Amino acid sequence: MNLEVMDMLNQQIAKEQHSSSVYLAMASWCDQKGLPRSASFFYKQSLEEREHMMKIFKFINDCGGAAYSPDVTKIPHEYASLTEVFELALQQEISVTQSIYKIVAKCRKVNDFGVENFLQWFVEEQMEEEQSIRDILDMIELMGDAPLKLIDERIPNE
Repeated sequence: MNLEVMDMLNQQIAKEQHSSSVYLAMASWCDQKGLPRSASFFYKQSLEEREHMMKIFKFINDCGGAAYSPDVTKIPHEYASLTEVFELALQQEISVTQSIYKIVAKCRKVNDFGVENFLQWFVEEQMEEEQSIRDILDMIELMGDAPLKLIDERIPNE
């Protein structure tokens, strides 16, 4: 594994863990506001991000590299609205996607085909994650001034 790529993967571990913590805070906020389906959505997202982190972590070590456990700081816990929560979640996903793309580009530049192949799963996953949140934001926009409980009932709970 190319050392620069390994460093980028360790940075990705930190991004995934940060996302997991942000989604956990969002889930808590939704729970406090009586929005159980939204809370469930973000609890699930938090777990998925942690799984992504662990997948990269294990991959680095399995390839003979050194994975590092990240520090997590600066997690927001207050939000103005459910719309803001989902808008911030989309921004979070876009940031993760761009980071994955940068690693893939670096892999191509240094001919690290093994890591590039490993990251293809993440490329597809990020496309799905972004679309899922965009769909929710579209639904929230279409429902306009509907009561939050009514909106919450339509949040996917898969």
